[in-house]
Amino acid sequence: MTAVAGAVAPARPGPHDGRRTAAVFETERPRLVGLAYRMLGSRHDAEDVVQDAWLRWERTAGDAAPDGPHPVDNPAAWLTTTVARLALDRLRVRRRERERYVGPWLPEPVVLADLPDAAAADPAERAVRSESLTFGFVHLLERLSPRERVAFVLSEVFDEPHARVGEVVGASPTASRQLASRARRKLAAERSEGGRPVAGERTASPLAAVEAFVAACASGDTAQLVRVLAPDVVLVSDGGADVHAARRPVVGADRVARLLAFVTRRVPAGAAVAFEAVNGATAIVVRGGGHGHARMVVVPELAGDLVRRIRIVLAPAKLRGLDRPLDAR
Repeated sequence: MTAVAGAVAPARPGPHDGRRTAAVFETERPRLVGLAYRMLGSRHDAEDVVQDAWLRWERTAGDAAPDGPHPVDNPAAWLTTTVARLALDRLRVRRRERERYVGPWLPEPVVLADLPDAAAADPAERAVRSESLTFGFVHLLERLSPRERVAFVLSEVFDEPHARVGEVVGASPTASRQLASRARRKLAAERSEGGRPVAGERTASPLAAVEAFVAACASGDTAQLVRVLAPDVVLVSDGGADVHAARRPVVGADRVARLLAFVTRRVPAGAAVAFEAVNGATAIVVRGGGHGHARMVVVPELAGDLVRRIRIVLAPAKLRGLDRPLDAR
């Protein structure tokens, strides 16, 4: 992969050229949003962090002396470092707040805007960037400490050099490399124990298998549901403080089948159920109400033809932005 540090820096904005300052930032914005979302798992937090970075960039870019050098030699690298530091600070605060969260926490599902991927011309790099935005991968990153998560995303997904990663996480390049290595081992252990995906592994569910899963749910027949579920399937649901959901992960085909049958019966009459691309993979979206807002997002993952993991987002605050595509790379 090509590191941001090695990219050709955009033209330097002049001391009073606000339009050029903004143009440089807007060129980088989708990549910065994607970076922050992977680190935070929240669209709201990611966009807040990027907005904060813009304010800092605007102040810094405006400090250039009329006849002197611009204070930022490599805007892409400067913005990457700034967004990563802000995300790390927010991760540390959120870890303390998470203790008060009701039930399991899942990332905020997003629909990705269809952007030209100029930031990752290499096919292998595009594949890693794409897979690392999937819902399962972003949820998997929750297993890491804040510093491990930031170090892993910067070095493994964005191919940042460990000298720069170390500056972000407050460590030497060697220690930064160790953080990323430890994160990689944790993710590999999660995959081997639970069959869960890591960056670079396919997590999108083939449509035919998802259709069979939906048909089984619609039938309300637990025996039919058991036939499409892996024996050790795990279901995690996030309703936050506003919507009732299972407070702990539900494990095993029989228990998950009974819960799915119960959830299906609670879908309001007249609700629209559709397959939609959520975080780049096939998901089931239930919409209801006069405006057709999303009320539930179900993200299945497969092991062969069987569903091995199900994540259900019910928290209204996490579904409000589903109709607004996220500009992220």
